[in-house]
Amino acid sequence: MDLAGNYPTRGNETYYGKIRVEGLVWKRKRVLKVYREINLKLRSKRKSRIPSRINDKLIVPKRIKRTWSIDLMSDSFSNGRSFRVPNVMDDYNRESLINEAFYSLPSVRLVQKLKELIFSRPKPRRIRTDNGREFLSKVFVNFCNENDIELQYIQLGKPSQNAYIERLNRTFREDVLDAYLFGSLPEVNAISYEWQIDYNSNYPHKSLNGLSPWLYMKESLKT
Repeated sequence: MDLAGNYPTRGNETYYGKIRVEGLVWKRKRVLKVYREINLKLRSKRKSRIPSRINDKLIVPKRIKRTWSIDLMSDSFSNGRSFRVPNVMDDYNRESLINEAFYSLPSVRLVQKLKELIFSRPKPRRIRTDNGREFLSKVFVNFCNENDIELQYIQLGKPSQNAYIERLNRTFREDVLDAYLFGSLPEVNAISYEWQIDYNSNYPHKSLNGLSPWLYMKESLKT
């Protein structure tokens, strides 16, 4: 049983070999009999392991388009059907880049929206995300690799390491998701778009010397 717990994807032959290595003189038939009696052939599927993450300090980029933060939000319509919203922002000036709602958000769709974004503006050097399955998928990872974008995953259970996008999420939820009862995606996206324009042009940030994202970018270009 210890061998089965430590090596859940192995079979009878591996267990027999390890038992022999440990010095137990068991015959192959005896090992096979025990293997079948306790139903080891019905082993449960292993969960994927997320590699340990580095505790990267949250540093404001010195230039625009250096680091983007991404997070996904969920909400529901008045009829109970759920929808998802990807929030993408530029860490330098806190600009909201994407906040479009979808019924579902597979990695392919998320990557497509990012491709559309970098078609109209320079791509970032790095992207910071949590460890959600969309960000761990081959589609998303390959997209970043193909575009020479460094991926920075925060540590599990440490949302503060992605504080910029968390702050944006809170504002978006208070101003949009929690403020209205939506009946359709067009309603969500219409209000979200209006909010994004107002946020980028008028929302004052203490960290930006009281300036809005667009005004801060405009002032920084003068220096």
